[in-house]
This record gives sequence, structure tokens and C-alpha cells, in this order.
Amino acid sequence: MIPADEIAKPSHALPFWLSLGLVPLAVAVAMVGGWAVLLMPASTWWLFTVLDRITGKSEENPDPATPEAALGWYRAITLIWFPVQFLLLCWMLWYVPGAEHLSGWEKAGVFFGMGVIAGTIGINYSHELMHQKSRLERWCADLLLAMVLYSHFRSEHLRVHHLWVGTPRDPVTARYNEGFHRFFPRVLVQCHRSAWAAEVAMLARRGLPWWNRANPYWRYGALQGGMLLLAFTLGGWMGVGLFLLQAGVAVWQLELVNYIEHYGLTRRHLGEGRYEHVLPRHSWNASEKASNWLLINLQRHSDHHYKPDRRFPLLQTYDAEEAPQLPLGYPVMTIAAMIPPLWKRIMNPRVRAWRRKFYPDITDWHAYNKGLNPVPGHRTPDQAGA
Repeated sequence: MIPADEIAKPSHALPFWLSLGLVPLAVAVAMVGGWAVLLMPASTWWLFTVLDRITGKSEENPDPATPEAALGWYRAITLIWFPVQFLLLCWMLWYVPGAEHLSGWEKAGVFFGMGVIAGTIGINYSHELMHQKSRLERWCADLLLAMVLYSHFRSEHLRVHHLWVGTPRDPVTARYNEGFHRFFPRVLVQCHRSAWAAEVAMLARRGLPWWNRANPYWRYGALQGGMLLLAFTLGGWMGVGLFLLQAGVAVWQLELVNYIEHYGLTRRHLGEGRYEHVLPRHSWNASEKASNWLLINLQRHSDHHYKPDRRFPLLQTYDAEEAPQLPLGYPVMTIAAMIPPLWKRIMNPRVRAWRRKFYPDITDWHAYNKGLNPVPGHRTPDQAGA
């Protein structure tokens, strides 16, 4: 176990600040153009995969009792990221639309790279921030999500995903044998619906109508509208188009990660709309060191679901006996997810092995998921009306 005094050292936190290196790279790409536009996706998808091979795995756990005061350097990187990303986006919206040395395709390539930053880093940091109690951190989460027009992700993630992960009621739990290209459009529609329904239901429990000012969708709309207005002010209609491109790429990056985090994993239904508690077995994990630096330990996903407000430097890892492990880190696995035959060849045998290990009494999963109740004593979701 890593002791608290070691965790508190700036040198221990420093690798998680590597994301800042993407900012000068993005500026250089915009100023150079040409084949340099490929550097942004290459740096996040391929460079960190290579670094994973060099640095190996990190399977040692930090002391979970480490006090909050010892985590200042870790908290700082998530807090400064919004102003850093905001200034970078503003500069790009001002500079790129009028840059004569960039062709139309090169401008699109620059903003594709901006979307990779906003999705891989920005949304991931907003995910960390939205789980904290501080109003400042939650506001930073909202602002980062508004920059990619995906503000409802906060409602969906906190009020739907964490409650219903691994069940039919969670849109972002990828079904077994569901390819990403089917998953993605389904999620884009269903997440909006489930997030809205969750917020309206919460207001109703307080005796408030959907149009009450307490509905966070008013804030979401105002922030997103402000970002679109900013894009138009700085870059005109081309700026709006490029802004929408980076937002779309960022959302695609987010949902790729959502897809691999719980693919094919389900919680047992106990009847009457109830499910077993979320356990480490219900998330895919990875211990690759460099990827966890980039993604601030997102790959320790089982522990995040066990204790959602635990800050990222204290997330625990589990061995294969408790939680399923991916063969490689998230960056390379998201690439595999874009090729459904390859993904299914890699992951479907692992899902079947997971089922045999943790749920040996369920012998017909197709029937179980269809509500045909092959398991004595357990009512399935369809039978319970879930």
C-alpha cells in the first residue's frame, strides 16, 4: 500500500499533469497545419499505448485513509483544466477560421484534435468534478460539459448510470454483442430521455413542476447557448461549425469509453424491480500506468462505482478474482471498439467466461435477458416490469 505521505508528494502527482502537454501541441498543430493535424489523436491514442508498454502496470493501492489536505496537487489539475481548455478553445475559434495557411480539411483536422482533448481530458475531468461536494468543482464540471454541448451527461451519470449500471434501465451499459455503431446512436437518444426523466422525477418528489428554476436544464441551456454565441462571436459561422465538430468528436470519445467500461456485464435481478448491489465484477478495469495518468485513474472503474465521491488518486484496484480486466488499456481498447468484429472476437469470450465465473446458475443468458426466467427463484426485468 502506498502511504499517505508518499501520495502527498508533488512528484507523485506530477505524472497526472501530463495532460497539460497537449495544449502547446494543439497550438503548434494549428500554426503548422498539414500532416501535423494527425498528432493530436496520435498522441492520445497511440503515444500513451506505447508508454503503457514501457511503464507497465500499476497494481499497488494508495492508502484510502489519506486526508483531503494531502491531495492538493491532484485536485489542482482538475480545477485549472477548465480555464486552460476554455482559453485554448477561444484562441482556436479566433485563429483557425481566418488562418490562410490552413485548408478547409486542415481546419477540420485541427478541431478534430480539439475534440479529442475535450473528450479525453475535458469530459473525463468533468466526470471527476461532478462527483465532488464543492460548488466550485461542480460548476467547473458544468462549464466543461457546456463546451461540448453535453450538459445533460451530469444528470444522466449521477441520477441514472450510478443507480442502474448493469441493468436494462441504464442506457450506457453496452449490451452483449451490441456493436459500438449500434450503441452510439441509441445512447445519444436514450441518455437525453433518461436524464430528463430523472430530473423531472426528482422535482416531482419535491412537489415542483418541470419548469421550476431548480431544474438544472435551465442552467444547461444557458451555458450551452453562451458557448455557441461565443463561437459565433470569435469565428463567425465557420467558428460555429468548427465548434460543433469538436463537440461531436468529444461526445464520441466519451461514449467510446462508456461502451467499453461495462460491455456485456449485468447485475442479477432480484425481483420487484430490484437488483443486486453494484460490485467490483460489474466494471471492466485496466492497470496500465500511463493510461491511468492520462485518464486520472478512470480505468480503476470498479472502485469508482463502489465509492463515487472518492478522489481519483485514492481509487483502488482489484485483482482478476474480484473484477474483470481488459487485455489492454482504454486508449487501445476504444480503437478496437470501432471495429465491431475485432471487438467481439476479443471481448465476447471474456464476457462468457465472466458469466460462467460469477453467475454459473444462469445457463441461458439469452432467455434471461429476454425475460423468460430460466433461473428458479429469480424474476427477470421484463417480468417485474423494470
